[in-house]
Amino acid sequence: MSRQLFSMALAPLLGLFIFGIGNGFLMSLVTVRLDAAGESATTIGWISAAFHAGLVIGALFSDRILLRIGHIRAYACFGALVAVTVLAQGLWVNAEFWFVMRFLCGWATLGVYLVIESWLLSASDPKVRGRLLALYMIALYGAGVIGQLLLGVADIGDDSAAFMVIAILAALSILPLGLIPRVSPLIEHAEPLSPWRLITVTPTGVIGCFVAGLLISAVYSLLPLYLQRSGLELSDVGRMMALVILGGMLLQYPIGRWSDRHDRQMVLILTSVALAALCFGLLWVGDGPLLMAGMLFLIGGSVFVLYPVSISHAADRAPAGALVRMSQGLLLINELGATFSPPLITPVMSRLGNSGLFMAMGGLGITLALFLLWRRSQRPAPIPVAPFTSSTSHSVVGAELVVTEALVQGAREHEHHEDLSQVVPEVETAHPDPITPDDTTLQARPL
Repeated sequence: MSRQLFSMALAPLLGLFIFGIGNGFLMSLVTVRLDAAGESATTIGWISAAFHAGLVIGALFSDRILLRIGHIRAYACFGALVAVTVLAQGLWVNAEFWFVMRFLCGWATLGVYLVIESWLLSASDPKVRGRLLALYMIALYGAGVIGQLLLGVADIGDDSAAFMVIAILAALSILPLGLIPRVSPLIEHAEPLSPWRLITVTPTGVIGCFVAGLLISAVYSLLPLYLQRSGLELSDVGRMMALVILGGMLLQYPIGRWSDRHDRQMVLILTSVALAALCFGLLWVGDGPLLMAGMLFLIGGSVFVLYPVSISHAADRAPAGALVRMSQGLLLINELGATFSPPLITPVMSRLGNSGLFMAMGGLGITLALFLLWRRSQRPAPIPVAPFTSSTSHSVVGAELVVTEALVQGAREHEHHEDLSQVVPEVETAHPDPITPDDTTLQARPL
């Protein structure tokens, strides 16, 4: 990677890292604080769902704000709104009030990721996009691990101290983008493929991304509740959550490479079965700290790898000209799953107790495996067309990051095997539009 490219990417990556620390901290803090205030699991679930609903709304509309005011001013607005909503939560613990604040925070958080991801896109070309995505993943996961380890700060000072720390981090994340003079890139309005077309092209990708959203949201929103109710101190809850995210980070590459050499659909099936076994096994072996830590590490790897492998499987079928729009649509499917997850799983926890979380997660793993086995009997799995690329994009624009030059080339080469022009009629599969830095989806306007 050239020094010029690293210089262009430094500001958004540094902003992402600082913001991600606070966001990772906040995801678990909201759950444990609501539980300490005596709120039921169902109430906690709905408040957690509000955040993901805000992400969905932000994915649909936030890019229009960027078109009007530019990236730097938009980031300042979104970062300030996150800080305000977090401070407001620290002032008053009320379920209805927190529902509204978490919805607004979700919308603003999506805006933050939208600015960062589209800025990175403007700084790269397809040849270095894979390396840029690797830096993005390191910053995102590294911040998440540190954020969870900060959970012990919740015991310092009064009840609002932890929220003040998160708000400070949100405000600090504005500085790298605000202080470094750059050309501010603008984007066109994102138009993801409709759910019906996605289901027609890749049912496995749609269901895999939806179930991944259900599971990831359960990990972030409800696993801290399980750990706290298991009798762990807040600092220990943070360490366990950090292990989960670390597992998601470290196991993505080996499982992803495995999916490059074998049928991705079978990889998804085996990963789902392993997830179910781990979830039920955790309930059976008890709460030994070392054993729990090891199993949570593996559970994190199983959960977080489902989304990128599902995206890669879907890309094996898509025409080159539809790769970006397909990734955008699957991202929204994933966020919809994350929105529905807490309201669906918390009633199970209310009925079955604390263990209901892992019983629900294990049941989702089994359900996904059975669906994929049925799909294999209906339609042969596609041959992988490009190397696996890890993905945790938070915005529909950032979905372009995973569409590397190798993926576009692989999609071109396999198009003659399966004509999908009737499924995506506006895409000319014989002559796909490659993703280039001069594409009209990226424009520049001076500051």
